[in-house]
Amino acid sequence: MTKFHSFHIPVMGIGFTADAALTAAPYGVDTVISLVDDMLIERLRQMHCQLNDISFKPISRKTEDFRAKRITSYLNLIHKLLDDKYQEMKNSALDKSRELKEYFSSLPDSASVKQEFFELVKRNLPIEESKRWLKENLQFGSVDVNIMTKVDKPQYKNGEQLPAENNDAHTALKGFAESNLSSSIVFSAGMNPSLFSYTEQFDCFYPDVNGNFGKKIILKVSDYRSALIQGKLLAKKGLWVSEFRFESGLNCGGHAFAAEGLLMGPVLEDFKKNRSKLREELLELFYQGLESKNKTKPDHDPDFKLTGQGGVGTAEEHEFLLSHYELDSIGWGTPFMLVPEISNVDDESIELLKNAREKDLYLSNISPLGIPFNSVRGNTKDLEKEQLIQAGKPGSPCQKKYVALNFEFTKEGICPASRHYQKAKIEELKKQNLTADEYRKAFNKITEKSCICVGLGTSILKRNGLSLEKEGQGVSLCPGPNLAYFSRRMSFKNMCDHIYGRDNMIEREDRPHVFINELNIFINFLKERIDELEGSADKFQMKYLRRFHSNLTKGIAYYEQLFGSTLDSFQDRMDEIRKQLKGATTELSILGQDIARLKPIT
Repeated sequence: MTKFHSFHIPVMGIGFTADAALTAAPYGVDTVISLVDDMLIERLRQMHCQLNDISFKPISRKTEDFRAKRITSYLNLIHKLLDDKYQEMKNSALDKSRELKEYFSSLPDSASVKQEFFELVKRNLPIEESKRWLKENLQFGSVDVNIMTKVDKPQYKNGEQLPAENNDAHTALKGFAESNLSSSIVFSAGMNPSLFSYTEQFDCFYPDVNGNFGKKIILKVSDYRSALIQGKLLAKKGLWVSEFRFESGLNCGGHAFAAEGLLMGPVLEDFKKNRSKLREELLELFYQGLESKNKTKPDHDPDFKLTGQGGVGTAEEHEFLLSHYELDSIGWGTPFMLVPEISNVDDESIELLKNAREKDLYLSNISPLGIPFNSVRGNTKDLEKEQLIQAGKPGSPCQKKYVALNFEFTKEGICPASRHYQKAKIEELKKQNLTADEYRKAFNKITEKSCICVGLGTSILKRNGLSLEKEGQGVSLCPGPNLAYFSRRMSFKNMCDHIYGRDNMIEREDRPHVFINELNIFINFLKERIDELEGSADKFQMKYLRRFHSNLTKGIAYYEQLFGSTLDSFQDRMDEIRKQLKGATTELSILGQDIARLKPIT
């Protein structure tokens, strides 16, 4: 079934979209729930049960397979609440329901079903005819879930490591697979062969004879090559990727993957040119995989969607990406952090985000995973972290341990943001006879890690008046750079109207085109990597920098050709875009000279 909306809301943090589906799905918009934190999920299940007069039976940590069961129970609750809402709306009279009018008003004006609805309202249809029409036409958004594949902490019992199926990502997958949802799981942050193999155990990911999947797979990728490799690996197992979700390497929220300088435009061009070829290659492997497992072969070939996200900010950009690259949907994440109806951002944090400008939004090293992380200066979790450092107690208590993946000092792993790890690391540092400056730099590198496991879930607790006795008040925020151009609290209607060109939520007139903004972010990233080397580099660093520089050079050439052609879009900005590309070329040339001057480390 063709979706009415041409945008989706990606996962944001751990808690920001944990129950966004309850608001967005009744408008037909797809959302994504993070499955990292089963403790938070259990508290949210209790809250929503109480709000809806549903009996709540807690699932304690002593329960066998408690993590998977908590996730299943929460997703089943979300499914029930939305199904109840769907039945209620489906049984409404077209001309009486405010919710129905808001639903169809939110759709793009080009949606024929929107015009049909308002024509039928004028006719004042009898209730039974209304019900029939709604049954055929009312769509709710998909309640998808997200797993960061590398956040897959092993579990131990009596000091012995348990089989991989007990790992965190594995049990989250099981929790989704055993739920009542008919939706998709988004695998992000790269390949996890063990997790992909575990997916084979669940029949819901295989098609029936009619080509229907009980549950679908979405791969979040940063380039075409990654999509091809992971898609083939899954296809060989008889698992079909129903959507490849491209995300800009750096112009996005949360964790950022620089992808060696591969830019949004050229990557989407690769997907566009190779879409048919990719499908043919995957289909051959897919059918071989199904045959090897004696699974049902569908009566028609499945297809996949291509979607994109990262830094899109205007209706013109949205429509251009859909039409020029033949995408099926565009992800809008960061701006929705200013939409309280959708994202669980507390009032204090909304004020911070509203006032954030380019200088306040930065690519940090606070993530314990060692992956660059988009953040905003002044977020209360980092202020809390600095207070602990000043008090001589760097590090966090590490209550949740979801990223306790460092094995330098312990057999079972600890988190680099934890007090345990940082204390051990600082003691190690004291024995190295470093200069004061060297010590300061090394100390800061250790203590800059922040407890985002807790921080990315605190806001939803604050927003709903739940206890913060264990978590504390600190909130981690993970907006993308695009936030600098949105500066007001918005409603869901505001955002729909902005996305579809019926209104404009950006007051500033100096916002660069999404491609130019991303290009500048990548150039700054490269400059910072060169500066960090302080004049010398080993062969691996040199190889990385040269490839990064080469990809940016090719990206600029692609954009010069793209914006040099006759495009219907962006005509009023074409001179400005070309001027910015020329400036980027000059800056990149200087960086190429800086790379050439680096002294080799042998």
